[in-house]
Amino acid sequence: MSSTSDRAGLRGQLSAAGILIGCVGCVIITASSVYTALKMGSLPWPTIFTSITALVLLRAVGKTSLNEANITQVIMSAGSMVAGGLAFTIPGIWMLGMTDQVSWVEMLAVAMAGTLLGLVCTALIQRHFVEESDLEYPIGTAAAETLLASRDGGSTGRKLFGSMAVAGLWCVVRDVLGLVPSLVLQLPVPGVAFGIQNSPMRWAVGFLAGRRSIIYWAIGAVLGWFGIVAGGSAIGLWDMTTAQGIVSSLGMGLMMGSGAGVVIRDIAMPMLRRMRSRASVRRDDARADVAPGFVSRFISRYDAGVLALMAAAAALIVCFALGLGPVVAVVVVLLAFVTAVMSAQSVGQSGIDPMEIFGLIVLLFVAAFSQATQVQLFFVAGVIAVACGLAGDVMSDFKTGQIIGTSPRSMWFGQAIGAVLGTFVAVAVMIALVTAYGPDAFGTDALFVSAQANVVATMVSGIPSVPGFAIGLLAGAVLYVAGIPSMMLGLGVYLPFYMSISTVLGAVVRWVYDRICAARGLDADAAEESGVVVASGVLGGESIVGVIVAFATVVTGLLG
Repeated sequence: MSSTSDRAGLRGQLSAAGILIGCVGCVIITASSVYTALKMGSLPWPTIFTSITALVLLRAVGKTSLNEANITQVIMSAGSMVAGGLAFTIPGIWMLGMTDQVSWVEMLAVAMAGTLLGLVCTALIQRHFVEESDLEYPIGTAAAETLLASRDGGSTGRKLFGSMAVAGLWCVVRDVLGLVPSLVLQLPVPGVAFGIQNSPMRWAVGFLAGRRSIIYWAIGAVLGWFGIVAGGSAIGLWDMTTAQGIVSSLGMGLMMGSGAGVVIRDIAMPMLRRMRSRASVRRDDARADVAPGFVSRFISRYDAGVLALMAAAAALIVCFALGLGPVVAVVVVLLAFVTAVMSAQSVGQSGIDPMEIFGLIVLLFVAAFSQATQVQLFFVAGVIAVACGLAGDVMSDFKTGQIIGTSPRSMWFGQAIGAVLGTFVAVAVMIALVTAYGPDAFGTDALFVSAQANVVATMVSGIPSVPGFAIGLLAGAVLYVAGIPSMMLGLGVYLPFYMSISTVLGAVVRWVYDRICAARGLDADAAEESGVVVASGVLGGESIVGVIVAFATVVTGLLG
């Protein structure tokens, strides 16, 4: 890590221009990621968007190195996973009416502890999970291909920033000027919130999601709301309130079962196969040393000391700033490493990072042996979710760097810069949103759906229908192992129907777009890249304006 070549890599790839652009982008991407995660109930990977943005902006100032662009996008995107870890857990505290029991200092402590643990873990496991494994890391590979293919910086930049501007203006017309409604085409279906969200951001999520995932999302929505709620109530199986409790519990079970399926199919089963393979190799050649190295090659003795201090700092934050005590602090640090490994395996295998599920696993473990309060259990889930979110992002970025030749040391430093900056930005945005709109704005039927945080809140406070949850948990795990995206199925069951149908509308737009491009004989890869660029710009434009509106509301309230 301290070799001459590594230092040269730092100087050549981690430039002042890249750091400046990356930090500005990190503030914007992190803020918009908080808003997107809360508003949409999901957080699309920002890596493709940040890769294109970094390349366009660096070329605008005369930089052409793909490795420099990669480091810049690493800084930009790191904070988004910190944002996701907080947004998927902490709002559950507000939903349970305990807003006064959490301060911005404690939220910052959660984010910082998770960030430190995520960075330590990824520095240790990079060699094993990137250099020596056969994991595909589909998001990281796609980012590398995007950087290699994006040679038309001017055209790409116009599409990206043009779509951001249009979506932002649409958000202003809808939310600030109030000239258009936020929900259209509403129909009076008993027990079902039927309508179309007037949200380009929601449509962009559907456009960017895979067609197969959207199909299962739609199946879940129809099954949950028209099958269980409307259908079951109509034939007298249960009343409307009971039906809605069953649906929410079933959806939560499917999502959590999907996380269990990730552990079984993407982590446990490959590990067992590798263990059997190594045992076979040892039997064939007892002299062969087939055990791979684990600690990353770029870590020196000095660096190991720094990483140990970072882990100790995280433990002290958990122990004292969050008031969880030394035993829980040690457990959280150890399990953060275990779940970060699980996250790296999951992202490498499937491109999915169920960070809040890993947080829930540790939350339930801590709750079983400690006297932690409900709020402190949310803190535990938040620390683990941030660590796992960052681990998935970092490992995916390491894969990008492996493909295009970026120094792992430079990438890790870029991640550290973006992640630490992102902790402050994410907390500031969270505080601004709850101050501007109040805690009642967070929940399944509220302004910010906060689906994952709602799941955490329900697990802490009590599940409406235990049988429904149990069925969903088992079905989610079985379906995921069988190759069916049960997380998407669970989202469809859990989220209000108007959100699901609006997301499906975005997928329909994608289908029409693909048909038009094919009819015109356009290159499929170029057409797909253009569509992703425009949709990413739309997603970013509305979320950025949403954050600005929230901050303006807070400032206006303070001045008024």
